[in-house]
Amino acid sequence: MGKTEVSGVVADVSSLDFEGRGVAKIGGKTVFVKGAMPSEKVVCRIVKSKKQFDEAETVEVLRASGERVEPECRYFDTCGGCALQHIAPQSQVAFKQRIVEEQLARIGKVVPQRVLPPIYGAAWHYRSRARLSVEVDKAGRLKMGFHEKKTNDVVDIRSCKLLPVHISGCLPQVGDLLRRLVGAAQQVGFVEFYFGQELTVLNIKLNNSPSETVRNIIKEWFDSTLAGVAEKWQIWLQCGKEKSCVFYPDGNMVLKYVLPEFDVEMPYRPGDFTQVNAEMNAVMVSRALGMLDIRPGERVADLFCGLGNFSLPMAKCGAEVLGIEGSETLVAQAAQNAVVNKCRQSAAFLAADLFEIGETDAAAWGKFDKMLLDPPRSGAYAVVKSLHAPYLPKKIVYVSCNPATLARDAAVLVEKGYIFKEVGVMNMFSQTAHAEAVALFEL
Repeated sequence: MGKTEVSGVVADVSSLDFEGRGVAKIGGKTVFVKGAMPSEKVVCRIVKSKKQFDEAETVEVLRASGERVEPECRYFDTCGGCALQHIAPQSQVAFKQRIVEEQLARIGKVVPQRVLPPIYGAAWHYRSRARLSVEVDKAGRLKMGFHEKKTNDVVDIRSCKLLPVHISGCLPQVGDLLRRLVGAAQQVGFVEFYFGQELTVLNIKLNNSPSETVRNIIKEWFDSTLAGVAEKWQIWLQCGKEKSCVFYPDGNMVLKYVLPEFDVEMPYRPGDFTQVNAEMNAVMVSRALGMLDIRPGERVADLFCGLGNFSLPMAKCGAEVLGIEGSETLVAQAAQNAVVNKCRQSAAFLAADLFEIGETDAAAWGKFDKMLLDPPRSGAYAVVKSLHAPYLPKKIVYVSCNPATLARDAAVLVEKGYIFKEVGVMNMFSQTAHAEAVALFEL
């Protein structure tokens, strides 16, 4: 069945699904209710009906949970950037902890020996990077923001509680700039914000080459809007399929984040993958390396290494590190970062497709004492399947942003003889349903 709308259905909510929606039974059929919480009785509107389940939106809360809070953002009902603002922060973390444990048990049929206390992190203003889509609607109005929940429509936002205060505060002015650019026949695809240790970057994706008029508009806007503020800003442009480049102003400013515990600084460029939450990233690196318990002279693999987020701290701990990553661009940046951090002798990097590797590749890399995996949401299935004696590392730390693929891959590791020692949840993405976890496996 397709999309439908039915109003005035009463539902008793029993739990939350992995997207943070309430789960209820109406007439024996499962209904996923956006904006509802466990133990609540709500009036909901069914917006989509399928054979095995319905999807609904909360219209009225008849009996509220004690863990319900008032959303702080005026865009929460429509914007897809957040899903859990109506749930108290400590309850959000408990929900993510439950999701991780349930997925491990249900999908992987595995249970860790120990569940670590969760790490909470800031509830607001934690994002160190964000991409906002840009579109001009049929009425000719320019909109800039995240996509609307379950649609491709852009929600026009003029503030965002997840962004750093100084970035959120400038969104109206950025919108004004974009309207001027569109008025000058410039096509804009999106804007990105990057908040580094010493510099904030506004990266503008231009779908066609900018005219001299457009370039002057941007410079004039910067000089009148950002030149006098406390924070250092810089504008980058990404024209068509080209890589982003510094546009204005020129200078020696470097976009970077730091890992003070390991005396590491990590320069990067707009478009490079970095963790959304820089503060929690530092805590995550510390937890992961603590689990690995790296000793000087050990040979350690860092797979899906990116810019060297884990590799360089490992090298600073005295390990001989091989970082492997699918992107040649990131591998080159990681190698450069090793030079910046005086780790070139102890950290090497190579490019390889880690979704297509087999036992021959694993053998070619040699034996490692320990290994860290930090894959994308699709997981590290090919990697864990490729591991075999005598090349099995004694310890593996798995950093996961998807409990389902962590569970699948954990089952493979346990089958190969690893003991699932512990797992801990980190609230990297407050107000969203995304769950980050760090797990330890030992032979």
